[in-house]
Amino acid sequence: MKINKLIDHTFLKPFGTKADIDTLLEEAITYDFKSVCINPTWVKYAAESLKKSDVLVCTVIGFPLGASTTQTKVYETKDALKNGANEIDMVHNIGWVKDGEYDQVEKEIKAVKEECQNHTLKVILETCFLEKDEIEKSARAAINAGADFVKTSTGFGSGGATVEDVKLMKDIAGKEKEVKASGGVRSLEDLEAMVEAGATRIGASSGVSIMQGKTSKENY
Repeated sequence: MKINKLIDHTFLKPFGTKADIDTLLEEAITYDFKSVCINPTWVKYAAESLKKSDVLVCTVIGFPLGASTTQTKVYETKDALKNGANEIDMVHNIGWVKDGEYDQVEKEIKAVKEECQNHTLKVILETCFLEKDEIEKSARAAINAGADFVKTSTGFGSGGATVEDVKLMKDIAGKEKEVKASGGVRSLEDLEAMVEAGATRIGASSGVSIMQGKTSKENY
């Protein structure tokens, strides 16, 4: 697959303006990225702006903490899809993971997936806050609930994607499901390492730098 079609071109900063989003959209069209990943408030605008391209609109749910109620996450998903989102990246409930409540985690993801219907659902595990067994169990819960991808990070935690975590998640995802590496992928070398580890999608605000063979200083 072409490198550009691995990238979800991302802008999730809380202070994003219309000018920032316009720049993101222009870059996404120029480089023909897989999607733009944006906060829900921009979904309708992005969907309208991208309708003549094949760039998808991805948005985030329960972001960035994952601590919203299930009902809230389901409503956010419904609203995002109504506004034109093609893909949903939801944060799972990290507190439930720490309590070992994986049945609850799975039930919540399933509820969101049911709202997504045929739209792609990626579940963000925020791996920097989890032990290895918690990553494994969280990924398994997401896959069992019908998620299409498991994703490493929000970009707002204490760390981003690592090769080790991507490999672990891919072992759980198997051949039928996929892994998105996000957070800290700033160069083509970073991207290639994540792909080698098993990622088939990259979340990055550094998409343009990656395409130009440069190393970005962006955090996400």
